[in-house]
Amino acid sequence: MSGFEFLKPGVVLGSILYAVIGVLVFWLSFVIIDKLTPYKLWEEIVEQKNMALAIVVAAMCISIGMIVAAAIH
Repeated sequence: MSGFEFLKPGVVLGSILYAVIGVLVFWLSFVIIDKLTPYKLWEEIVEQKNMALAIVVAAMCISIGMIVAAAIH
């Protein structure tokens, strides 16, 4: 039965907790970077259709996600 160890309630709740913490850290990082830039990232990407900025923000999101995943793992 050791093959189903990942289904234990403690393991599932721990995974959910780490996922929530990871999303919160990711969101907080995005908000901080948005405040540090001289313009609003979301408005610039969505309303102004700034593709270069969208690529930079996507790279930032991937890198923050990798850092959070490595910290949780």
